[in-house]
Amino acid sequence: MPELPEVEVVRRGVERWVAGRTIESATVLHPRAARRHTEGPADLAARLTGRLVSGARRRGKYLWLPVGDEEALLAHLGMSGQLIVGEPDRPYEKHLRARFTFTDGGSDLRFIDQRTFGHLMLTATEDGVPVPIAHIAPDPLEKVFDEDAFFQALRRRRTGLKRALLDQSLISGVGNIYADEALWRAKLHWARPTETLTRAEAARVLEAAREVMGAALLAGGTSFDSLYVNVNGESGYFDRSLSVYGREDEPCPRCGSPIRRDAFMNRSSYTCPTCQPRPRRARQ
Repeated sequence: MPELPEVEVVRRGVERWVAGRTIESATVLHPRAARRHTEGPADLAARLTGRLVSGARRRGKYLWLPVGDEEALLAHLGMSGQLIVGEPDRPYEKHLRARFTFTDGGSDLRFIDQRTFGHLMLTATEDGVPVPIAHIAPDPLEKVFDEDAFFQALRRRRTGLKRALLDQSLISGVGNIYADEALWRAKLHWARPTETLTRAEAARVLEAAREVMGAALLAGGTSFDSLYVNVNGESGYFDRSLSVYGREDEPCPRCGSPIRRDAFMNRSSYTCPTCQPRPRRARQ
């Protein structure tokens, strides 16, 4: 699933192409694409017609297009969702789920989703944030992210460090890949009990998360799956720079020890056993 850097790459591309444009028509070609819009696909399409898109915003893995002072088109890419811009008269893609044209006659915006886990919905906003995701914590790249509040919540949670990093109520946008990469940079094990973290260690994890996600942004994101592309249909290249994720038994770039893979929440965690020793009091 695309993580924060991948969604941010898409957001930047979408904003570049649609900000300041007025929607001429909206067409939902598959009902699952609008399944979270309770009034149905036809209502979604009708209510977007004639709306001015003022920009593109993101929190964690969600992105949205403000279409008024108190409403937004909220999108989640799911496992395979793509937002693609291009010439409006090009052929329809096989897995095209929704299409938006604009009054200026320029490039259209298409939502393509092979696995149909992504979704679109028109929703009210509060303080600029869509109501359905108001419970999600800010991500570490947002200016409103409160490091002190994060540290206090982390200490209270009494769980494993990586599990906490994946908890959207604590911090959003950090997925499995970048959690492993950030923990390797911070030299902390994924099973470290959160209540034992010092403020300096928590700050180190946050700084590492910002560094690795910033580097991924510069590389256009991480493309393990050909279904992740930016708005121009191009893949990202950060997977070539990953230090531990997906590199079981390969040498650690820092010390040379073989990278270890552990089962974690039906997924995998990758660590260097030398740089990131497992704590005596480990929490799954």
